Amino acid sequence: MKPKKNPKSYTQPFKQDGSGVIEMSAIGVVHSPFKERFAAPRQADLDNPAQGMIELKGGFNFEQALTDLDTFTHIWVICWMHLNQGWNPTVMPPRGSDVRRGLFSTRAPHRPNSMGLSVVKLNKVYKRTLYIEGLDMLDGTPVLDIKPYLPYADAMPDASHGWLDPEVPFPFQRSVKT
Repeated sequence: MKPKKNPKSYTQPFKQDGSGVIEMSAIGVVHSPFKERFAAPRQADLDNPAQGMIELKGGFNFEQALTDLDTFTHIWVICWMHLNQGWNPTVMPPRGSDVRRGLFSTRAPHRPNSMGLSVVKLNKVYKRTLYIEGLDMLDGTPVLDIKPYLPYADAMPDASHGWLDPEVPFPFQRSVKT
């Protein structure tokens, strides 16, 4: 007799050396005005924020899981960048950089695992639908998780700008020459 898989388990055995397989299931999907990768902003446009929705799947009691989320103004959305194919260890960051950078020192979308992380403004929660703005995700993007944005924990005022020039505002960010 085949053992039943634990319905709450999303992972298979993961080894101490970092090998193994991690399984995830989308909990919902993004409805966005951005249909193609080139049309989506590299970072959310705060001056002209795009509006969209996240529709969570039915049959999982997500309505109850959304209880109290509407008391937060912003949320983190962890998603799967489903149209990406492949990755490179170095990239030319968009919008002005003229130096190849290590992938992990950028927010380039082509990652070894196509996970995305976006903070968006939460306007309303209705049943299993979240109405959001300031998104940079494509229409049809699978949502893996949602967490509240906590200003005291998520905003680090003493954080470094790394190789980016803090004096040049987005979207005209230029790299610092070294």
